[in-house]
Amino acid sequence: MIQEDFLTEALKKHFGFGSFKGNQEAVIRNVLEGRDTFVLMPTGGGKSLCYQLPALLMNGTAIVISPLIALMKNQVDAMRNFSEDNGVAHFINSSLNKTAIDKVKTDIKAGKTKLLYVAPESLTKEENIEFLRQVPVSFYAIDEAHCISEWGHDFRPEYRRIRPIINEIVRRPLIALTATATPKVQHDIQKNLGMIDAAVFKSSFNRANLYYEVRQKDANIDREIVKYIKANDGKSGIVYCLSRRKVEDFAEILRANGINALAYHAGMDSQVRSENQDKFLMEEVDVIVATIAFGMGIDKPDVRYVIHYDIPKSLEGYYQETGRAGRDGGEGKCIVFYLYKDLQKLEKFMQGKPVSEQEIGKQLLEETKAYAETAVCRRKMLLHYFGEEYGEENCGNCDNCLNPKKQVEAKDLLISVLETVEILKDKFKADHVINILHGKETSEVLSYEHDNLEVFGTGKNEDERTWNAVIRQAMIAGFLDKDIENYGLLKLTAEGKKYLKNPTSFKITKDNDFEEDDAVEETPTRGGGSCAVDPVLYSIMKDLWKKVAKHLGVPPYVIFQDPSLEAMATTYPITIDELQNIPGVGAGNA
Repeated sequence: MIQEDFLTEALKKHFGFGSFKGNQEAVIRNVLEGRDTFVLMPTGGGKSLCYQLPALLMNGTAIVISPLIALMKNQVDAMRNFSEDNGVAHFINSSLNKTAIDKVKTDIKAGKTKLLYVAPESLTKEENIEFLRQVPVSFYAIDEAHCISEWGHDFRPEYRRIRPIINEIVRRPLIALTATATPKVQHDIQKNLGMIDAAVFKSSFNRANLYYEVRQKDANIDREIVKYIKANDGKSGIVYCLSRRKVEDFAEILRANGINALAYHAGMDSQVRSENQDKFLMEEVDVIVATIAFGMGIDKPDVRYVIHYDIPKSLEGYYQETGRAGRDGGEGKCIVFYLYKDLQKLEKFMQGKPVSEQEIGKQLLEETKAYAETAVCRRKMLLHYFGEEYGEENCGNCDNCLNPKKQVEAKDLLISVLETVEILKDKFKADHVINILHGKETSEVLSYEHDNLEVFGTGKNEDERTWNAVIRQAMIAGFLDKDIENYGLLKLTAEGKKYLKNPTSFKITKDNDFEEDDAVEETPTRGGGSCAVDPVLYSIMKDLWKKVAKHLGVPPYVIFQDPSLEAMATTYPITIDELQNIPGVGAGNA
């Protein structure tokens, strides 16, 4: 049995933290005991530490499979900063030449390397498999594991080959980690990696410091975003756009307005792209404009706002992208601009794909639409999507909760919906249920002769938005369930059946109307900026922080994170011991 104080001491020694966050300690124990481990932890929850610390404490080299070259480089830089030996962490990917790869292999053979990051494409190369067979592997870590699932927002076919390759090298325990996975995606990952019996550690998806807001997208969107960024001068932010061309154009618009911004997308020259990313990490640039399709793998802790110029293709993608804001627990504003036409555009892009893929894509868009249009707490909607119940009625940190709409009684409407789903024997989707209640003679309604049902046309006095709101809020309340595996069919739950026997008051909030051209008000928000006691010292230290980072050629947050600087400008440490008592300061960087 691993002593509790041993782990805490190791954490303090290697990473400078006095205590673990959330599930970290339980996960690390499971890995150290040689068991398969599945970790679901939101961005900013400290996923990397779950495999970095065990790798430092175990014999051999941990193989970390990661999809993003930029992220590997950042993590290797950070690990080397915490340790006194640069050989402690390495990566092998397409960015290295033969000499560099030979140097990596020499360090691994000499037993210096505790963590080896590899891209899945590099892992499949015969010469790498051959080399890794001779290496004492401590365990495998699969980062961004949602890439395995076709239901995930970042599907990468080469990820599905990981298990057979691991079997070829040497069978060792696995730890799979992801920041976003619905129950469906989680099952898919575990099945594909052959780790159905793994211990599962699931942290809450709630990021209390993030503020969520959906705004109407209209002709003034450029002006609105420029105004927002100007009001947040000097803060780091990301703007996501759907197309590469829009990324280029909008970065140009920001620069024309005196904003220090650069573009970033997969079609750019790779050198320019990584220079732009480095400038953002090094605080030489305030804003990066990027495509949604490109995972930037940014570990930057102090991104203060994430703006979506276009609505994302899925809620999972949206959660992942907004998750890049406020990773240090400070302020993080997440604003998305919504227009129904954008969703129709995304649906058009899917034409020509296999039917099953189109079906998956349509369902994911349907969830995004529900999130955008709802007037219910945004946090509640997001967490429900990830299979987590949020108990609060008002989170106090989203646009809907800060400007709540009046609730209306919908008991009779709920009964109509539940009865219709029951009559249809759980075999149809929400839009079909609404068409029946509305009395619409669509080809599907007529072909099933559902125009003869008693409920047909009984709800024609209510508009479609109201029916949608009833169905969505009935799902959050647990009366209905959506069968994702099966084209999103609506099913009546046991709770729903109970409700039909004994109906009680059911209040709903009607959806937001995004077709009207309402002005969107600025909303007061919570969330902290700097909270150092000595702001002058804090700003001197920030300048020094950037200079040191530039001199060492690493991003500033690799040296210290914002909360550490704030603590220094509050407690004034003057000896090495005092400095090591600051959260986030390890022996290496003290």
